Amino acid sequence: MAVSSLTRMTVPLASDQSATDQGLLMPKLKYRFRAIFENFGVSTPRTELTKQVISFTRPSVSFEEIEVPIYNSRLYLAGKHQWETVTVELRDDAGGQVARLVGEQLQKQVDFMEQASAAAGIDYKFVTKCEILDGGNGASEPTVLETWELYGCYVNSVNYNELNYAESAAVTIQMTLRFDNALQTPLGTGLGAQVARLAGDVITG
Repeated sequence: MAVSSLTRMTVPLASDQSATDQGLLMPKLKYRFRAIFENFGVSTPRTELTKQVISFTRPSVSFEEIEVPIYNSRLYLAGKHQWETVTVELRDDAGGQVARLVGEQLQKQVDFMEQASAAAGIDYKFVTKCEILDGGNGASEPTVLETWELYGCYVNSVNYNELNYAESAAVTIQMTLRFDNALQTPLGTGLGAQVARLAGDVITG
């Protein structure tokens, strides 16, 4: 049958690497996601933020470089890691609920009227989750394919963006979030998975 040709629409592999009739794996899709903010702002429900999200950048991590000079060359080791900020873009609704929640979160970090700051990070930090979904909805509940959980979040910057007579577009608010740690769940399938930390008989670089 002609449909059998679809099983060959991928990169051909050696016979000892994969089945010769294996087709291309289904990719995760960028537009099937939802972002959840726990302990963000003061007002409830916070689901208004989830419903107004336009885009969300997944986490990015980098490692500092440790250079070890030796006789005729040099070696490199991984130093401390650093999580980069993530960006969330939101539609600013006519009822002002999104702007109110964003403002409340900023006020938790610094009271702009009284010029008073929070006593400790626990007073304003929150948890952010980004879930990649399979497309289900309504009677067919969506399945979560991947979750990024960001811990120790705070709002690093907010851009209320421009207004423009020449554009037919929604007003947006862009937030940059700084966080302390991130895990990719379900555990065991990505960052956060347990990996054996065993040293050999001879410990070398």
